[in-house]
Amino acid sequence: MAEPTIEAGPVALRRSPLEHLEERMRAAAVPGTRGVTLAERPFVTMVNLRVGPGSEAADRIERTLGARLPRRCGDTTSSGPHTVVWLGPDEWLVLSRAEGAALTAELRTALGPGRGSAVDVSANRTTLELSGPSSRQVLEKGCPLDLHPRAFGPGRAVSTTVGPVAVLLWQVDEAPTYRLLPRSSFADYLARWLIDAMGEFRGPEVP
Repeated sequence: MAEPTIEAGPVALRRSPLEHLEERMRAAAVPGTRGVTLAERPFVTMVNLRVGPGSEAADRIERTLGARLPRRCGDTTSSGPHTVVWLGPDEWLVLSRAEGAALTAELRTALGPGRGSAVDVSANRTTLELSGPSSRQVLEKGCPLDLHPRAFGPGRAVSTTVGPVAVLLWQVDEAPTYRLLPRSSFADYLARWLIDAMGEFRGPEVP
């Protein structure tokens, strides 16, 4: 008797926006004291959250996440699997390792009947991770922000551009490691731009 056919579910069938560049990104890695690496971190849960700051609904959201909602541009807060990024006076992006539908449902329950929204936007962006001693110099080729540690450090996240691509740029640690969140449709262009910008660090440093 023939074995029953098992149909793959949506999770098994999904493909990341940069799957086709995985080998090229790996090959672009630069080792050593001028090192820099690039990789995609796909399928991060992202929930866009709108709620009045200081409201009862915001308090319930904070209890659900176990983290305060950041109140200033560039600030982030983290707790367990969740990181909350400030997008505007009443808007945040929740980045999480939790399952998207479940987290969105929890946040909508916490919002209650008042004004606000929680929308799963995980498919809207992907995540590129740029790390290593030269990663800041790579970004400085095309980012208008002052990325010097005196102005931008771990835990900072802002909307900006890298090259011509709009991104959410988040510095994760002091390595430094940066995570760049472009729209999925622009991810290919951004990855190729970063790979090209990394190329000069393979050679000796010019005094």
